[in-house]
Amino acid sequence: VQLQASGGGLAQPGGSLRLSCTASRTIFSLNAIGWYRQAPGKQRELVASTRISGRTNYADSARGRFTISKDSSGNTVHLQMNSLEPEDTAVYYCHAEFLQHEYWGLGTQVTVSS
Repeated sequence: VQLQASGGGLAQPGGSLRLSCTASRTIFSLNAIGWYRQAPGKQRELVASTRISGRTNYADSARGRFTISKDSSGNTVHLQMNSLEPEDTAVYYCHAEFLQHEYWGLGTQVTVSS
């Protein structure tokens, strides 16, 4: 499974960004797909994910501000990020689980700064 992320960039505090991850196969066949992030000097952490069952998981820091959704095209998942904070600054990675394997996309930088 190949994953391609897009949509990172610079946002002001309180602003919004939308990340997109396009998979090389239908996301409805994946056990899970979602986003992790890694800030400088910190460990990579889960931001949000959605499973084949339809269950979604959010980090406490993301719940209520971020929304993960599956595009009707069947190949793309979006992460809508609202009310961005400087603490959201990180490299964001798309991640998928399929047939007991994990797949990572190249990261996309998100910077929140005034």
